[in-house]
Amino acid sequence: MEFGVLSTAAIGREDVIPAIQASEHAVGAIASRDAERARSVADELGIDRSYGSYEALLADEGIDAVYNPLPNGLHAEWTRRAADHGLHVLCEKPLTPDAERARALFDYCDQQGVALMEAFMYHFHPRTERAREIVREELGAVRHVEATFTFGLGDRTDDIRLDPELDGGSLMDIGCYAVSAVRNVLGEPNRAFAHAADTYETGVDSQLSGLLTYDDGVTAQVTSSFDTPMTHEYRIMTTDGWLHVPEAFDVAPDQSVSLTYQVDGEEHTETIDGVDHYRRQVERFADAVAADETPPVDRTETVNNMAVIDALYESAETGEPAAVDSV
Repeated sequence: MEFGVLSTAAIGREDVIPAIQASEHAVGAIASRDAERARSVADELGIDRSYGSYEALLADEGIDAVYNPLPNGLHAEWTRRAADHGLHVLCEKPLTPDAERARALFDYCDQQGVALMEAFMYHFHPRTERAREIVREELGAVRHVEATFTFGLGDRTDDIRLDPELDGGSLMDIGCYAVSAVRNVLGEPNRAFAHAADTYETGVDSQLSGLLTYDDGVTAQVTSSFDTPMTHEYRIMTTDGWLHVPEAFDVAPDQSVSLTYQVDGEEHTETIDGVDHYRRQVERFADAVAADETPPVDRTETVNNMAVIDALYESAETGEPAAVDSV
């Protein structure tokens, strides 16, 4: 599969493009609103073709799929435009600003006959898979999960993550990982209660903490922030022990990682060698397209993650618990 990349965003340059190039697939073209910038990045990364507009890249008949790492507020528009050209789309998270528009975007891509997958790379790391296996097979009933992703923006007040017109905010940018980690252990919550802060006074949350509740009394806590140093982890508490995954989401390809869990008072630590979860993500997406199968991060996963985010934002705005409208 040959990919075209929309924009010269850092996540593409540093993570996803090298991951595609390390696989059996290729990056054939890259686009930027600045033609010189596109050509410079193409030369640096060994990409054959560059374009000074996104539309020009979509018209390139040599590409099969698009990787879309544009700002959040542009994901839906350019995913639709790619679909109009018959191109499959691997789009950075969050796919859309809410669950309703996520449903509509999947419907649109279905109508155009193209595959769409939200790029949650951590799903494809073997440690994530092992953590879920331990919870499923070795630990007792889960009673509480805590998931956190924070990093400090410092004085970068012009960062696109703080722009409400581009669907910024800590929950959208990094809290979505915490929500995903909780859901993939507990399933879909019934209600959410949240509190947010806008310390940069830009109109988006720079910090948000939320409580998710389930009918059986199980609870989960999610936290995201641009106001505190880098932390990304989740902890799962069960009737007979616990599991802790440190540095859970932002992991370099050559970085060995670990998880620790305790069952009936006996503690175990497992270490996993470095793996490029971006490459695994690309390969799983491309394999699904080739087999005409639904990509592994599917409509239900994306829409339900956004439904929780919707409820957290509703609660933060109203000060009251909000129902989660999952499918």
